[in-house]
Amino acid sequence: MKKKILLLVGCITLQTMTFAQAPKWVEKARKAVFSVVAYDENNQIKATGNGFYIDNKGTGLSDYTLFDNVKRAVVVNANGKELPVERISGANSIYDVVKFRTVSDGKIEPLTIASSPAKVGETVYLLPYSTQKNATAQTGKVTAVDSIGNDGFYYTLSIQTTAKTVSCPIMNANGEVLGMIQKNASDEATESYAIGASYGASLQISALSANDVTLNKIKIQKALPEKEDQALVYLYMLSSNKEAYPQALEDFLIEHPNNYEGYLRRAALNMEANTTDTWKLAQDDIDKALEVASIKSEAKYSLAKMLYAYLIGTEEDKRNPDWTFEKTLSVIQEAVAEDPQPGYYQIQGDIQYALQQYSDAYESYSQINKTELATAATFFSAAKAKQMIEGTDIKDAIALMDSAVAKCVVPYTSEAAPYLYERALAKMEAKDYRGAALDFNDTYKAFNGTVNANFYYQREQAEVNCRMYKQALEDINQAVEMEPNDAVFWMEKGSVHIRVGQLDEAEAPLQKAIELDASLAPAYRMMGYVLAQKKKTKEAFTYFEKAKELGDTAVDALMEKYRK
Repeated sequence: MKKKILLLVGCITLQTMTFAQAPKWVEKARKAVFSVVAYDENNQIKATGNGFYIDNKGTGLSDYTLFDNVKRAVVVNANGKELPVERISGANSIYDVVKFRTVSDGKIEPLTIASSPAKVGETVYLLPYSTQKNATAQTGKVTAVDSIGNDGFYYTLSIQTTAKTVSCPIMNANGEVLGMIQKNASDEATESYAIGASYGASLQISALSANDVTLNKIKIQKALPEKEDQALVYLYMLSSNKEAYPQALEDFLIEHPNNYEGYLRRAALNMEANTTDTWKLAQDDIDKALEVASIKSEAKYSLAKMLYAYLIGTEEDKRNPDWTFEKTLSVIQEAVAEDPQPGYYQIQGDIQYALQQYSDAYESYSQINKTELATAATFFSAAKAKQMIEGTDIKDAIALMDSAVAKCVVPYTSEAAPYLYERALAKMEAKDYRGAALDFNDTYKAFNGTVNANFYYQREQAEVNCRMYKQALEDINQAVEMEPNDAVFWMEKGSVHIRVGQLDEAEAPLQKAIELDASLAPAYRMMGYVLAQKKKTKEAFTYFEKAKELGDTAVDALMEKYRK
């Protein structure tokens, strides 16, 4: 009995000595360590783990694995209080660390990150999560220190850890956090590893993080990049994410309330919703954007682009009646008056073109083309505006298209193809059929042969006028193969056969055209001609009369000729 009492006293003394030997900072430091509960898409608990705060704003570190494919998460601090994770601030799946921000209750006592790494042989302390005031720290030694990145460290420790201590902090003798325990291969392993806390703290969201696969596997809202310009790029990259983008915009405006672009982007979202209620919200943001903008001309330019996009993308009867092309034009004209930037003239020209003010649009585009910022697109815009001005010589428009094509790299790519194609059509109008055929050929090469039936039809028209009948037949055959239900293509096929004297070959496609479209008068006329040439006059006149009935005037001469 006496021995048992002595043994019990000895145990109590040993426990007292262990607690007494714990560093004084443990009691305060344990308040920074928390438990994490992660939930899936169905709001079911997916996993639990640990983490710790590194500042008093609610920034914490934990393991990335815990947050992988998680919809929401909460931390339970040392006082047992539950705080939701608001934003993810950075992540690295390779080193299994995530940085995030929780709601702050104003009582966070964070750990201080060590200013210098631990040394080999140094004693370190593992601080577990606990809601008990008498929490103790497990001790061990540093056996290796490796550098990662610019300021990061990776520690090997002679300390045995378990799954329950993953993401708990490793401290130095001064009570500063050195690193975060990582998952071990086995609970029986005598060595453990820790990722440096400074590395975790350095994680951040960058301008291009919207497409980061690692971050996107976490379904919790992400923080914005710290720098304002990077945050704007991030918003642009995120704009296609209909779930995350609106909240990111709200975050941006909270952090940067005097940035006009944030208000215009939110206005654009409400314009897209396009309801009476969202019109008002959008207009309020438009007014605010113009109010806070330090450079008013920039804001007006951005606003004009946004209104123009809305107007051309929304059916007229569904538009806000207060947002018109006329109002949009006045906005960009104010910007041009304040600061005549070449880019401002581009949108001014686009609006004027939409208003059918073609002469004014041409002048606006010409202003850009006088500068070093002139591009294939700006010369092409000028050409199209020039074409629409009454009395314009088509050759003047072609000259502008020449300038557009000259801005394209050779050999031509798909970027040049639209300009080549439009120039080919303009040359057709100018009756420069050989030049048109050459442009159609360059268009074909620029598109790597990926063209539609209409392209083959258009090129065939140029080739016929150049008497390139073999090529014309090949192209119209391609057109009818791609669009076998297009009556015009079949009629044109018949026409080409007639031109080369292949009357037998012409008959079938012309009959097909009539079957597809019984109102196609020229097909009846050509069919009558084929039959008349084959001495089937009576049948020919049946088709001639149908063509005349349908309003074809060219058939009169044929009827007179073959009636004799």
